[in-house]
Amino acid sequence: MNEHVQGAGGAPLFNPLSPDFIRDPYPHYDRLRTVDPVHVTPFGQFVTSRHADVSLVMRDRRFGKDFVERSKRRYSDKIMDEPVFRSMSHWMLQADPPDHTRLRGLVVKAFTARRVEDMRPRIQEIVDQAIDAVIDRGHMDLIENFAFRLPVTIICEMLGIPEDHREVFYKSSRDGGRLLDPVPLSADEIKKGNEGNLMAQMYFQQLFELRRKNPGDDLTTQLVQAEEDGNKLTNEELTANIILLFGAGHETTVNLIGNGLLALHRNPDQLALLKARPELMVGAIEEFLRYDSSVQMTGRVALEDIDDLGGKRIPKGETVLCLLGSANRDPAVYPDRPDRLDVTRQNVKPLSFGGGIHFCLGAQLARIEAEIAMATLLRRLPDLRIDDVENPEWRPTFVLRGLKRLPASW
Repeated sequence: MNEHVQGAGGAPLFNPLSPDFIRDPYPHYDRLRTVDPVHVTPFGQFVTSRHADVSLVMRDRRFGKDFVERSKRRYSDKIMDEPVFRSMSHWMLQADPPDHTRLRGLVVKAFTARRVEDMRPRIQEIVDQAIDAVIDRGHMDLIENFAFRLPVTIICEMLGIPEDHREVFYKSSRDGGRLLDPVPLSADEIKKGNEGNLMAQMYFQQLFELRRKNPGDDLTTQLVQAEEDGNKLTNEELTANIILLFGAGHETTVNLIGNGLLALHRNPDQLALLKARPELMVGAIEEFLRYDSSVQMTGRVALEDIDDLGGKRIPKGETVLCLLGSANRDPAVYPDRPDRLDVTRQNVKPLSFGGGIHFCLGAQLARIEAEIAMATLLRRLPDLRIDDVENPEWRPTFVLRGLKRLPASW
């Protein structure tokens, strides 16, 4: 019966690729939490929107990723012949223990709090260079000229991608996000995904050769050496996880900075407060994460029958989608006007980085990148104005929430 729970005016409750949803998903989330907190989609997925359910699913070992079986159920047994699906099946993000434990163990050292803290001066330098490049022009696109360059440069440096190779990464299109959306891909989208994946594989295979010959102090060298060990990492796993680290290492941070700047400029009182009290920035980043998360959803599969999740029975093998953006605005956890941006809000613990064994590896790095980027922008361009805060251009993806562009002037 739940298939047919309708929203206002007969519209489906959860239609995440509709322009209205992409522009502002939050009223839709409010309705889901109130009307149907564990909602069944027409594709048979269970959608959780309350903080308590989302937290539980991410942390409970009765849920996992089960990527290959889930994809076969969704498409067909042949789906794993598609290169992009084969590649994704090796991502640690889509893996369950023991593979997940082994893959994550190989890279976790590069992301420790200590390692990331040491990167502060370099992050500051990149941010200053980005502003230097445009300061005399009086205008820029906050996405392309600012938010994008920082995390791309940092992940390139961490992966040991030589400087003279990077221009292609600065210019590369950001349209891979659809691969993660909960709406099945068309044949054409799969073909596009395969092409992008093939290009990435070709590039990284060259990088592996380079780092075998000239080892560096970087993640790629570390992983190439683990691959030579034979039992730690296959070549296919190596390639897939470098692609994952490259994408995850910039996509979401670009959106955190962009979404945060838009939110601030839509709330001038909060912007004025942050300018007056720069020491609030560290806490403000948690509020930006909560208020408009760069990642709106993550998913798990029931590894056994679950008797009661928010009043529903989840049969083994079924997919549960966790709406992080909705959990972050659940009044049960944020009773004080959760739809309001408040950079002084206390006890903000956003679920934007996920939870459980898949908790974001780069969470601390993303926080520091966003903190330095936004603080420096407010300090160096205090009279910056976003050209159109009312109708910015959102990217047409749901899971990765971010802006296509955000022109600004000063």
